[in-house]
Amino acid sequence: MLRGAHAISLDSKGRLAIPTRYREPLRDECDGSLVCTIDISHPCLLLYPLNEWELVEKTLRSLSSTHPQERRLQRLLLGHAAECELDGNGRFLVPAPLRQHAGLDKKIMLVGQLNRFEIWSEARWQQQINDDLQALPDEGWDSSERLRDFSL
Repeated sequence: MLRGAHAISLDSKGRLAIPTRYREPLRDECDGSLVCTIDISHPCLLLYPLNEWELVEKTLRSLSSTHPQERRLQRLLLGHAAECELDGNGRFLVPAPLRQHAGLDKKIMLVGQLNRFEIWSEARWQQQINDDLQALPDEGWDSSERLRDFSL
């Protein structure tokens, strides 16, 4: 279960250190093999443990390569997918094209989303949170059937 927002710094080589609490579970679950790709809806990256990414690939494989919208989705997600390995210090290299897509510099946020992480620049993350907090009351809980019965 990947959860929480973690402020992290990229090192000068573009490596990101996974928080200590996730390192052993990721090594146990997927031998430290991760897949990083772009988020097609937001200026961030998606980081999946390999076993979770394989489920995404299975879905992408079922899409048609002749349907333009389905092909676009395959092209964007698979074309940007980069395999990453945790090193002995729990770090992995975020490829330069992916760092550029998400506008990553030194200060980033690693945000758990159950089966994956989102990787945001700190500034974009703060803006997204502000946008989400403003939009939530405007859209209301009735905007989604699944949210109607949601409570904390």
